[in-house]
Amino acid sequence: MKTVDLNADMGESFGPWMMGNDAALLDIVTSANIACGFHAGDADVMARTFAMAQSRGVGLGAHPGFADIQGFGRRRITLSTEELGNLITYQLGAAQAMARSAGGTLRHLKLHGALANMASEDIELARTCYAAAARLQPEIVIMTLAGTAQEAAADGLGLNRAGEIFADRAYSDDATLLDRKRPGAVIHDAALAGPRVAEMVREGAIITASGKRISTRIDTICLHGDTPEAIEIAGSVRNALQSAGITLRRL
Repeated sequence: MKTVDLNADMGESFGPWMMGNDAALLDIVTSANIACGFHAGDADVMARTFAMAQSRGVGLGAHPGFADIQGFGRRRITLSTEELGNLITYQLGAAQAMARSAGGTLRHLKLHGALANMASEDIELARTCYAAAARLQPEIVIMTLAGTAQEAAADGLGLNRAGEIFADRAYSDDATLLDRKRPGAVIHDAALAGPRVAEMVREGAIITASGKRISTRIDTICLHGDTPEAIEIAGSVRNALQSAGITLRRL
């Protein structure tokens, strides 16, 4: 029987400004990628989100990104190797502390936004990020964009890795995510998202926007908590996977 993890990006509110419905998502997903205060989130949001996830038995993860709150971490920033390593160390350390304070243990790390997209194209950048994480927590599970340089970097460092696909994003033929500026890059139709994901898990392959199949290991499925239809998409994915006989289990 196939098993897969279902994760969501969350903890992306800031002060009184609310982003997404984390409480509802946590009743559906099995792992949570929680923003670490640079692209979104703050100390209070982090503490609240880690506590909610821990109380529901959801796997706790760090979701570090560029220091770009105004751009929600989706703008590309050039940093030196030292700066990039420190960026990861700082955010991962905060996430570890919040997880511990909530009575849990941090389990995984997943890069956010532009940082993740750059790491999917540049193995040296990905290696810098993951090496910094491994120095702080050698056993941490790295969520990697399946079929990209992220995967190769994590494998090259001998790290625990979980291959990830997206429920609410379309793919280019090189296994990277279709640029958000292009039509159809973000999938809003829950009725489409669930069956599409179940098909990819059954086939063990990414299905690109052109219909191409790219064979890959699929350990976890992500959806974005900031998508307006996030709850509907999450429910559709969960139902489609269970109907296909696929068991949901946290990493």
